[in-house]
Amino acid sequence: MTTAFDPIDLAGTQLANRIALAPMTRSRAGEGGTATELTATYYAQRASAGLVITEGIQPSLVGQGYPTTPGLHSAEQVASWRRVTDAVHAEGGRIFAQIMHAGRIGHPVLLPDGLVPVSASPVKAEGQVYTHVGPKDFVEPHELTDAEIHATVADFVTASRNAVEAGFDGVELHGANGYLIQQFLAPNTNLRTDAWGGSDEARIRFAVEVVKAVAAEIGPERTALRISPGNPYNDIDEPAPEATYTALVQAIEPLGIAYLHILEAAPIRELTLALRKEFSGTVVINVHSDGATGPDDHTVIDDGVADLISYGALFLANPDLPARLKAGGPFNAPDPSTFFGGDAEGYTDYPALDAV
Repeated sequence: MTTAFDPIDLAGTQLANRIALAPMTRSRAGEGGTATELTATYYAQRASAGLVITEGIQPSLVGQGYPTTPGLHSAEQVASWRRVTDAVHAEGGRIFAQIMHAGRIGHPVLLPDGLVPVSASPVKAEGQVYTHVGPKDFVEPHELTDAEIHATVADFVTASRNAVEAGFDGVELHGANGYLIQQFLAPNTNLRTDAWGGSDEARIRFAVEVVKAVAAEIGPERTALRISPGNPYNDIDEPAPEATYTALVQAIEPLGIAYLHILEAAPIRELTLALRKEFSGTVVINVHSDGATGPDDHTVIDDGVADLISYGALFLANPDLPARLKAGGPFNAPDPSTFFGGDAEGYTDYPALDAV
């Protein structure tokens, strides 16, 4: 029986185990959206994961949705991430960069040069975003024109090429959690009637074009996609996600990408299993639970539900999580008050087992 502690070949990249560090926004980027020495320490501490997936990294200036998040669209940013990948590789780890365009989630005060958030359609999200000048209501985004959509696809490609230059083993395209790719997928945020909306086939087009373009640029073995079917986060409404996501997975299946990362947003394991049948490559799952993914959830590997499991908050608080899972604990408790922003506290100061 295969377990979470067994190695796996990820499209030619050898992983020591099947436990992944899930992407988590930490809002601790340096000046100019750069990764810092503290960033390098944080990811290197967690390099015992079979796969490290970074926080969301914006592919362009307008792709930023939160304060102090990092980018991969300038030479300074690329150079800063090289320190991170070198540190992870020195510990024997493998690391993918998550490329995340926030789309309508954000605010003009976070953007330079008079830019405003963009999306598939000019539909304002309900809620607020935290900024450096306090909470702000979301604004009506600019509807991307056809030419701007193609330019945005190109931004994903450039950021992915920059990731490879920075030493990443691959990239994960963020199509989940209500950000730009999911804004094209969801019927409440994509009201278009052109070639980019109006049917399941049209609404998946942007996601498919991004995956195809990135795979063509850096290789399918370095390209992955994260999805969260039915996830209501960031005011997304997907009342019948089965048809949309089945069409999406069927469209990307022939490309042979490195993995499909499914964030279970509701207890609909049936959809996860159905999508797995459509996808012949590696499947990573972030298990739906009442709280954070728990220490016993890695049985999804034993049961054949997925090939890897990703952990978020539990890995945040336990830098040596694979060893702790194998030993059955003990586990540090995460402190939500230090999740976003700040310094080393709640970032790099969680002790490993040998320091307890």
